[in-house]
Amino acid sequence: MPRIRTPIFAMLFAFSFTGYVQRQSISVAAERMMPELGLSQVDVGWLLTAFLLTYAVLQLPGALVGQVWGPRRMLAAIGITTLLASLLTAASPLLAAAGVLLGVMLFARSLLGAAQAALFPVISGSICYWFPVGSWASATGLSVTGLWLGAATASPLIACLMQDYGWQKALVYSSLPSLVLVLLWYWFARDRPEEHSMVSAAELVELAGNPPYDPGEPLTAKRVFRVLADPQILRITASYFIMNYVFYLVAFWSFLYLVQERKLSVLESGWLASLPFVVAAAASAIGGRLADGLRARFGDRVGMRIIPLASLPCAAVFLYLTVSLANPYWAVAALCLGFAFLEVTEGPYWAATMHLAPSDTMAGTAILNTGGNLGGVVATPVIAALSAGHNWSLVFATGAATSIAAAALWLTIDAGRNGELK
Repeated sequence: MPRIRTPIFAMLFAFSFTGYVQRQSISVAAERMMPELGLSQVDVGWLLTAFLLTYAVLQLPGALVGQVWGPRRMLAAIGITTLLASLLTAASPLLAAAGVLLGVMLFARSLLGAAQAALFPVISGSICYWFPVGSWASATGLSVTGLWLGAATASPLIACLMQDYGWQKALVYSSLPSLVLVLLWYWFARDRPEEHSMVSAAELVELAGNPPYDPGEPLTAKRVFRVLADPQILRITASYFIMNYVFYLVAFWSFLYLVQERKLSVLESGWLASLPFVVAAAASAIGGRLADGLRARFGDRVGMRIIPLASLPCAAVFLYLTVSLANPYWAVAALCLGFAFLEVTEGPYWAATMHLAPSDTMAGTAILNTGGNLGGVVATPVIAALSAGHNWSLVFATGAATSIAAAALWLTIDAGRNGELK
């Protein structure tokens, strides 16, 4: 029997995909932007950091607005604002004199971060509403697949468009499909299954086993503090904070690593830089399915720990091999495997947080993602400075160390707490 959650999820997947095309495109366009606009590699690092800063800081406020507005209105607002921010980035050289060009671009990137801050917490909240509890990790892992397919598409897409039309038109052309998605989402989607006229009684029965949902008063200080102060959510956030050094290393810097250190061409690097994202897309989907299966067999406490404890040390090994192997193509293979072992943990991280706070999934996952992206805020200037001095070996060695530290914290995480936050 067809389920309405299927097209709902297809659009959530598309928001993840298009959002990451827009988010990732500047890391490829930077190769042309730097000589044309007189930007240094450190300047590009600050553009990436500007996005990360507003993206990280506004996670929780955006999620709380999402809990009040609901996923339908919130995702439409996110999509429209993301489009405007992307167009402003492309238009910034036309709007600013040379003296304030960097300031205009920093504003545009900050706006993009603010627009997308609540994207994944709101997607998680929608999954919590629309999917049975036993498939939360699978659905979340698959939504991350959309993220990485978007990132994989961005590198060759922007590289090819940039070759033919320049970096500005490449940013514009790659952003326009998101407008169609916003219109379709607002027309078809509803916040919860019981609000949709096409949802069958059988589909509602499938959701009967989900944890009780208590909307309460989402913006009261007491409710927000209850989530912020929860020890388990703070521990999983600390692990995610450390792990995301590698996430942002591969997401934002692999293209420049291949061009600068491995001496590959722009087009070849565009295609090869997309391979870790393709592998990560498969790994996140597989990791979500495995996490749901392990949870069903071993319970929340043990089942959710198994994948991070096993996979994150493996990621460290392959990150070390990335800079140790002489052949650049073997190095790309090692980079792909290292990132795959990292991204297989996305389903456990997000689903464990959803289990810990089912009535406040948007707020809980916003805290998780705030920690992850503050890790990016800390890591990005460090990576920019080290890579500017061609110290790529130290960049990747630090990534290996953070992977092991993130795994160790999972020994203290228990997603098996019964009941809602106290």
